[in-house]
Amino acid sequence: MLLLWEKIPLNQEMASLANIFVVSRTLHDGIPVLALDGFLDAHTAPNFESAIQQEVDGGNLRIIANCDKLTYISSAGLGVFMSFIEEIRERGGDIKICSVQPKVMQVFEILGFPALFDIVTGVSDAIGKFQESNQER
Repeated sequence: MLLLWEKIPLNQEMASLANIFVVSRTLHDGIPVLALDGFLDAHTAPNFESAIQQEVDGGNLRIIANCDKLTYISSAGLGVFMSFIEEIRERGGDIKICSVQPKVMQVFEILGFPALFDIVTGVSDAIGKFQESNQER
Protein backbone atom coordinates (compact mmCIF):
# COMPACT_ATOMS: atom_id res chain seq x y z
CA MET A 1 0.00 0.00 0.00
CA LEU A 2 1.37 3.39 -0.94
CA LEU A 3 0.38 6.45 1.04
CA LEU A 4 0.94 9.88 -0.37
CA TRP A 5 1.02 12.84 1.94
CA GLU A 6 0.41 16.27 0.59
CA LYS A 7 2.44 18.86 2.38
CA ILE A 8 0.32 21.81 3.33
CA PRO A 9 2.45 24.87 3.93
CA LEU A 10 1.97 26.27 7.41
CA ASN A 11 1.50 29.97 7.43
CA GLN A 12 3.68 30.95 10.41
CA GLU A 13 1.83 34.21 10.89
CA MET A 14 -1.48 32.39 11.20
CA ALA A 15 0.02 29.79 13.55
CA SER A 16 1.43 32.46 15.83
CA LEU A 17 -1.86 34.38 15.88
CA ALA A 18 -3.66 31.33 17.24
CA ASN A 19 -1.99 31.68 20.63
CA ILE A 20 -1.84 35.42 21.02
CA PHE A 21 -2.91 36.47 24.48
CA VAL A 22 -2.46 39.80 26.19
CA VAL A 23 -3.33 40.90 29.73
CA SER A 24 -3.65 44.66 30.14
CA ARG A 25 -4.05 46.30 33.54
CA THR A 26 -5.96 49.48 34.32
CA LEU A 27 -7.43 50.89 37.53
CA HIS A 28 -11.10 51.83 37.87
CA ASP A 29 -12.16 53.36 41.18
CA GLY A 30 -8.98 51.90 42.68
CA ILE A 31 -9.82 48.38 41.53
CA PRO A 32 -7.44 46.61 39.14
CA VAL A 33 -9.09 45.56 35.89
CA LEU A 34 -7.27 42.85 33.98
CA ALA A 35 -8.41 42.97 30.35
CA LEU A 36 -7.97 39.57 28.71
CA ASP A 37 -7.44 39.59 24.96
CA GLY A 38 -7.10 36.54 22.73
CA PHE A 39 -6.67 32.83 23.46
CA LEU A 40 -6.35 31.74 27.09
CA ASP A 41 -5.01 28.20 26.92
CA ALA A 42 -2.25 26.04 28.39
CA HIS A 43 0.42 28.08 26.61
CA THR A 44 -0.88 31.48 27.70
CA ALA A 45 -2.40 30.70 31.12
CA PRO A 46 0.91 31.43 32.92
CA ASN A 47 0.66 35.04 31.72
CA PHE A 48 -2.78 35.41 33.31
CA GLU A 49 -1.64 33.57 36.44
CA SER A 50 1.32 35.94 36.77
CA ALA A 51 -0.93 38.99 36.38
CA ILE A 52 -3.27 37.83 39.15
CA GLN A 53 -0.35 36.84 41.37
CA GLN A 54 1.12 40.34 41.00
CA GLU A 55 -2.18 41.83 42.16
CA VAL A 56 -2.39 39.49 45.15
CA ASP A 57 1.26 40.12 46.06
CA GLY A 58 0.56 43.85 45.87
CA GLY A 59 -2.37 43.50 48.28
CA ASN A 60 -5.03 44.01 45.61
CA LEU A 61 -7.65 41.44 46.54
CA ARG A 62 -10.52 42.96 44.57
CA ILE A 63 -9.89 42.11 40.92
CA ILE A 64 -12.00 42.46 37.79
CA ALA A 65 -11.36 40.19 34.81
CA ASN A 66 -12.65 41.97 31.70
CA CYS A 67 -13.28 39.26 29.09
CA ASP A 68 -14.54 41.57 26.35
CA LYS A 69 -11.77 40.49 23.95
CA LEU A 70 -11.26 36.96 25.27
CA THR A 71 -12.04 34.75 22.29
CA TYR A 72 -11.17 31.32 23.70
CA ILE A 73 -10.62 29.72 27.10
CA SER A 74 -9.37 26.21 27.82
CA SER A 75 -9.41 24.22 31.04
CA ALA A 76 -5.99 25.67 31.84
CA GLY A 77 -7.42 29.19 31.66
CA LEU A 78 -10.40 28.22 33.79
CA GLY A 79 -7.97 26.68 36.25
CA VAL A 80 -6.28 30.04 36.78
CA PHE A 81 -9.56 31.53 38.01
CA MET A 82 -10.14 28.53 40.28
CA SER A 83 -6.59 28.47 41.65
CA PHE A 84 -6.87 31.98 43.10
CA ILE A 85 -10.48 32.38 44.15
CA GLU A 86 -10.31 30.52 47.46
CA GLU A 87 -7.22 32.35 48.70
CA ILE A 88 -8.53 35.73 47.59
CA ARG A 89 -11.91 35.19 49.27
CA GLU A 90 -10.31 33.90 52.47
CA ARG A 91 -8.41 37.18 52.59
CA GLY A 92 -11.60 39.24 52.12
CA GLY A 93 -11.39 39.85 48.38
CA ASP A 94 -13.02 38.55 45.23
CA ILE A 95 -12.69 38.23 41.47
CA LYS A 96 -15.52 39.61 39.36
CA ILE A 97 -15.80 38.63 35.70
CA CYS A 98 -17.34 40.93 33.12
CA SER A 99 -18.05 41.43 29.42
CA VAL A 100 -17.89 37.75 28.52
CA GLN A 101 -18.31 36.81 24.85
CA PRO A 102 -21.09 34.26 24.15
CA LYS A 103 -18.70 31.46 23.14
CA VAL A 104 -16.66 31.87 26.34
CA MET A 105 -19.82 32.30 28.44
CA GLN A 106 -21.05 28.96 27.18
CA VAL A 107 -17.92 27.32 28.60
CA PHE A 108 -18.36 29.19 31.90
CA GLU A 109 -21.99 28.04 32.12
CA ILE A 110 -21.20 24.40 31.37
CA LEU A 111 -18.68 24.38 34.22
CA GLY A 112 -20.92 26.22 36.69
CA PHE A 113 -18.90 29.44 36.91
CA PRO A 114 -22.03 31.62 37.35
CA ALA A 115 -22.63 29.84 40.68
CA LEU A 116 -19.05 30.53 41.79
CA PHE A 117 -18.34 34.01 40.40
CA ASP A 118 -20.25 37.22 39.81
CA ILE A 119 -20.36 37.47 36.02
CA VAL A 120 -21.72 40.83 34.91
CA THR A 121 -22.12 42.81 31.69
CA GLY A 122 -19.44 45.46 32.15
CA VAL A 123 -16.67 46.94 34.29
CA SER A 124 -19.03 49.43 35.92
CA ASP A 125 -21.35 46.58 36.94
CA ALA A 126 -18.39 44.70 38.46
CA ILE A 127 -17.39 47.81 40.41
CA GLY A 128 -21.00 48.04 41.57
CA LYS A 129 -20.85 44.45 42.85
CA PHE A 130 -17.76 45.33 44.90
CA GLN A 131 -19.53 48.40 46.28
CA GLU A 132 -22.55 46.26 47.22
CA SER A 133 -20.32 43.80 49.07
CA ASN A 134 -18.62 46.69 50.94
CA GLN A 135 -22.02 47.91 52.15
CA GLU A 136 -22.95 44.41 53.39
CA ARG A 137 -19.88 44.27 55.67
